[in-house]
Amino acid sequence: MGVVAELILIRHGQSTANVAFPLANQQGRLESGLTGRDTDVELTDLGVEQARAVGRWLATLSSGELPEVVITSPYRRARETWRIAVESSGLSLPAPSTDDRLVDRLTGELEMLTDAAIRQRFPDEPARFEQAGEYAYRPPGGETFGDIAERLSSFLADLNGKHAGERVVVVAHDSVVLMMRFVIEGLELAALPGIVEQHGQVRNASITSFRESSGRLVLDRYNTVDHL
Repeated sequence: MGVVAELILIRHGQSTANVAFPLANQQGRLESGLTGRDTDVELTDLGVEQARAVGRWLATLSSGELPEVVITSPYRRARETWRIAVESSGLSLPAPSTDDRLVDRLTGELEMLTDAAIRQRFPDEPARFEQAGEYAYRPPGGETFGDIAERLSSFLADLNGKHAGERVVVVAHDSVVLMMRFVIEGLELAALPGIVEQHGQVRNASITSFRESSGRLVLDRYNTVDHL
């Protein structure tokens, strides 16, 4: 089976949760100030500007570099990032589809809870997290990073089967970008902390890309923000 010619991974622009939760955790607050579900979290004004910058980057690509297929996470912040980017680019680009396998890490009963709220409502979880480690820890009703890898393996198999030889853009989340590396490069969970230490967390509106070489996908760039 062939592979896609290029896979470009774009993390969504800064979201309200990206701002609210670090601040709430720093201050030890039980509430983040946000309501609703993770899937409905919106972009901040900065996130909108970052999405526009992605669009300006798209406008610099040659016709032979433009995406032929676009797939986004169904979460609002990912869909909006692409919508704004296309609007900013002024280009006529393929209509995006969504795929549920591209959602952010599912945190189950801990969704949209601050650290203080987790300690109050689920007092055993901090110790479980410490014992398991970040990437093997399973929140109550949620998933491990290994679970993310499983759904992304399925997604990539379908993607390569349906779109071999085509240029593909995926707009999703930091956990998706990181675990795409894990799946495509055949990494071990033990390698993930080193990637984060070397490159930092996956940045908002960053670009990661893989290109086809000798029938497989090879990392071309990771977590770049030169376009912002």
